[in-house]
Amino acid sequence: MTITIYGIKSCDTMKKALTKLDDLGVEYNFHNYKKQVIDKDSVQRWVAILGVDKVLNKRGTTWRKLSDEQKTTADTDEIAAIELLLANTSMIKRPIVEGVHKDKQVLLCGFDENAFNTAFL
Repeated sequence: MTITIYGIKSCDTMKKALTKLDDLGVEYNFHNYKKQVIDKDSVQRWVAILGVDKVLNKRGTTWRKLSDEQKTTADTDEIAAIELLLANTSMIKRPIVEGVHKDKQVLLCGFDENAFNTAFL
């Protein structure tokens, strides 16, 4: 498995992450949520490992546009939260970076320069 970075090109956080991977010399595949579907297994894996609170971006406009009922359901029902993430990929915190680098499993959510340095140096 190679490194895959999931997100959208227009996101400033994504731009920072892509630049950092380039600066570190990390080869990666880019998965664009706007052009490619994300599979349920991947989202379930991320939520299982990182937690729904880490993967679900509650700071974006997509979250704010949800009804109070949808927000409450997402907060109390992990399966419902995963379904919302699949239907609204812009609610997945960006970037998600996943794969194997130098025989080490990597799964990062969000951009943290220190975490990237630790994972890829």
